[in-house]
Amino acid sequence: MKQIDKRKKSDVKYPSLRSTRQRSIILQVLEGTCTHPTAGWIFDKVKEHCPNISLGTVYRNLNLLKETGRIRELTFGKNTARYDGNCEPHHHIFCLECGKLEDVTCTVHPDLTKSVEEMNGYKIISHQLEFSGICPDCLKNSEGEKEARKH
Repeated sequence: MKQIDKRKKSDVKYPSLRSTRQRSIILQVLEGTCTHPTAGWIFDKVKEHCPNISLGTVYRNLNLLKETGRIRELTFGKNTARYDGNCEPHHHIFCLECGKLEDVTCTVHPDLTKSVEEMNGYKIISHQLEFSGICPDCLKNSEGEKEARKH
């Protein structure tokens, strides 16, 4: 008698994840940008290569890629989720004015991790720092507006 595989797609881990053309293109788009795009932006780029793809298909594939550790989903407060094709440990900085999201390449002092472990009793496996502030472009625009008001 034929054995029926009752696992859900989400139960299938990365090594056995079936590769599809659409999923490959989504991954290529994400790995080819450092802008941390939204699903809508990814959809627009993928549609250039797969005109018949739906936004729902993009969301399903992003979710599957996230569940299997191929990409990261980033959320900052009430803002729309953004996606990161770089799964290496790194941190992010978010502009509160324009919404720009960038990578921060600094290392966290090892004493911070150790301190958190000791204070909370956890064994820290990973961490992610998120900084927020006003980006240089927005600061410059703000200064320009102040200067214009003086005259």
